[in-house]
Amino acid sequence: MMTQSLQNGFSLENHYLQDLKGPLFVPLPAQGAQILGVRRGSGPVEPHKDQEIQRHWSGTVPAQGASLLGSCRGQTPAPIDVQMCQSIQPCHADHQGDLSAGQLLKWMDTIACLAAERHAGMACVTLSMDDIQFEETGRVGQVITIKSKVNRAFTTSMEVGIRVSVQDVRERVERLVCVAYSTFVGKPAGPQKVVLQPVENLCSAEEQLQHSLATERRRLRLYNEQTFSTLLQDYHALANGNGSAPGVCSRRDQLSAVSTELTRAESIELVLPPHANHHGNTFGGQIMAWMENAATVAASRLCGCFPSLRSVDMFRFRGPSSVGDRLVFKAVVNNTFNNSIEVGVRVEAYNCEEWTANKPRHINSAFLIYQLANTPGDAPAFPQVTYTSQDGERRYMSAIVRKRIRMAGKHILSCKEEAPISVLWDKSNQVYLGYNNVAALTVLAGKQDWEASSICDRICVYVHEEELLCVQVQMQVMTSALHAFTLLADLTLRPLWDTHYLSCEEVERADEEETVYHIKCPPINGGKSRDFVFLLSKRQPCKDGDPYVVALRSVTVKTVPPVEGFLRSEAKCAGFLIHSLGLNSCRVCYYNQVTSGVLPYVAGNLAGWSKSMEETASACTTFLERDLITSVF
Repeated sequence: MMTQSLQNGFSLENHYLQDLKGPLFVPLPAQGAQILGVRRGSGPVEPHKDQEIQRHWSGTVPAQGASLLGSCRGQTPAPIDVQMCQSIQPCHADHQGDLSAGQLLKWMDTIACLAAERHAGMACVTLSMDDIQFEETGRVGQVITIKSKVNRAFTTSMEVGIRVSVQDVRERVERLVCVAYSTFVGKPAGPQKVVLQPVENLCSAEEQLQHSLATERRRLRLYNEQTFSTLLQDYHALANGNGSAPGVCSRRDQLSAVSTELTRAESIELVLPPHANHHGNTFGGQIMAWMENAATVAASRLCGCFPSLRSVDMFRFRGPSSVGDRLVFKAVVNNTFNNSIEVGVRVEAYNCEEWTANKPRHINSAFLIYQLANTPGDAPAFPQVTYTSQDGERRYMSAIVRKRIRMAGKHILSCKEEAPISVLWDKSNQVYLGYNNVAALTVLAGKQDWEASSICDRICVYVHEEELLCVQVQMQVMTSALHAFTLLADLTLRPLWDTHYLSCEEVERADEEETVYHIKCPPINGGKSRDFVFLLSKRQPCKDGDPYVVALRSVTVKTVPPVEGFLRSEAKCAGFLIHSLGLNSCRVCYYNQVTSGVLPYVAGNLAGWSKSMEETASACTTFLERDLITSVF
């Protein structure tokens, strides 16, 4: 049984709003327990046999007239893997022998639906599929293994996790292809209300982790919908008020830019019985496959070759489709970035009457991200694009906002364990650590292709993402560079302007240029308080034009063990570069290579939920422009 498209006009937003009320725990009626405890034509069943019957049927029978479907499939359902293995045949592959992404999406949708239906005990429909990151591809002759499991069930919807791996039977090596998450709802046979059983009996640490993260992913989806329009307004302001801002500048004046209108691709499909289930609803996976095909054509028209699908922002089902419908797929390149391209696809459905009257139904939208394999060096993989209409401008700017949201979600939900960053501090390696500290900050500041995130009132925030996520905050300060350097190089003054610093104590001063500090930071978003041990290395300019440098990195000091009540965290590279612009003006640039310990303090800014970095930068600017040398000491 494969996924059904929405039949009763379900909408993603409505189901999420219902789920905000929390899961309903409905007590099982006593009548149901008596039914299972009665043997046909005789007395009550013995207790141990009664338990066997309950295990066999996975739950008790509800009382007569009960309308809460999905609550009768087990008191404590445990997540169960549903698995599919497929040998990749030539009919599953493209002209290069690689597994077609559309075919893979069909298989993924099938297996996810089966896992959802196993948990819900009824037919299920796909609301959305998102967070797909393709790491590998399969080839003809290899074996694809797809596993799915319900991570968490809310009131009316559930998240299904999907893991895809590929194996070469000759090498006996299995590689991860992708991990994805789908949202499903139960589709009752009648007007009954659906209340899904919660997922319980989590045995492994991985199951418990995914159960917790499912709530965070759902919250992110809700926040993303709420903040998208706000971020879009911010980026429109950036483009209109700061035409030279990197990452958001208009490309309509560049002669080499290609109009996105030239990449448009349109395709039509007639839904036949093989494309639908026994209810006549079009398979969701089939629609996804057709969408991927149209998107690939649009991307190919831009770059003149066949790019690879690397990720999917979201497949969102907005309405039903059935046998006999004409599905029109409209794809166009929205924007290109340094090494990726976003293609938007819109699906419109027509029945026979709507086709004659030209009245389409918008049933699906998705955004697919492509890359070129083996891109040499740092050269852009795709031509730059421009827009020629208001709709093109909207799509162009929206792609930038989605890229930022994807970046935030990727790092916020990342569960990768980091290797220890701190190095042991000792005066014997002081010269090496100081050099390494300053050199790392200089290399970080020299990175190219920073993308603007916020520009306002002498404060600019930029982000950079290649192998690691980095942030940069530029501040125009009306004071001398030496004055700013003197204040910023004394870390004990930072709690005066940075609310993320509870306290800062000097641990050891090696010389005038290297000092070790112990910093305590407050909890954020309900997390634990954190503390850091930093080595601060400061350098004055060697010649005119060089900046003042204040570099920070984590070190381990034997005299500063972990503090009870604080989570010892680490920072790999952070600090300030201070450039003199005149006698009483300078540009202060703060950099941070974000680690798991630093991420909680910048996550809100990355996702567009807060302006904490701008607020902290404003406080820093005010602090530096005051004459604190005489007022503090």
